[in-house]
Amino acid sequence: MPFEKIQQEKLSSGVVRQIESLILRGILRPGERLPAEREMSERLGVSRPSLREAISDLQGRGLLTTRAGAGVFVADVLGSAFSDALVRLFATHDEAVFDYIHFRRDMEGLAAERAAKLGSETDLKVINTIFQKMEAAHLKRNPSDEAQLDADFHLAIIEASHNVIMLHMMRSMYQLLREGVFYNRQVMFKQRTSREVLIDQHRAINNALQARDPEAARAAIEAHLTYVERALTDQQRADRNEVFAKKRFEHEANR
Repeated sequence: MPFEKIQQEKLSSGVVRQIESLILRGILRPGERLPAEREMSERLGVSRPSLREAISDLQGRGLLTTRAGAGVFVADVLGSAFSDALVRLFATHDEAVFDYIHFRRDMEGLAAERAAKLGSETDLKVINTIFQKMEAAHLKRNPSDEAQLDADFHLAIIEASHNVIMLHMMRSMYQLLREGVFYNRQVMFKQRTSREVLIDQHRAINNALQARDPEAARAAIEAHLTYVERALTDQQRADRNEVFAKKRFEHEANR
């Protein structure tokens, strides 16, 4: 008969599975420091030797890393998503920017639809809380804070879709967005109407999610990213026109 004796799971294996799950679900993030050994063993209800065994296992598989004198951290498991050479290529070719926006529009439209259907009440509270912070930053006219909260808002929607593959894939791409590889939100602020339009679009996204309206949530995301694409296209055109305008001015001034 194909049966085996049931063996009690080692405590360290239970710790491993719990930490793995927290990383997989995006709750423990790359670069995040774990609590000190004593605190963590107390929280998990295991001995310190069992905890050390679990940490060693996770380190061996590249999920955790130790920094001398600093502690144990979640490894930068997203760092291998794009090679440095490919990142440099993205940064120097405009078509990569627009392909990125198209990809986001497709993926985030789906994520918003799923979040409206599958997101828990707490998921929606997180999204709403971040949006409220966006409104506060908008009033202070701080582009850096707004850009950070913008990324956090969209990632919270992806988290609320409860698809771990999409979550980790999009997190790696948002890191490039934060670093200005694909585009810089401040470029859009050169257009006077952009800031007001952007906050209104995020409000529409949030309202649709809070109302649990999948179709409206997807439509709001798609409308927002279509606007971003158009705004960047317009700014590129304006920048090119300004180059020639300066040449004409210089020529006229020297006649």
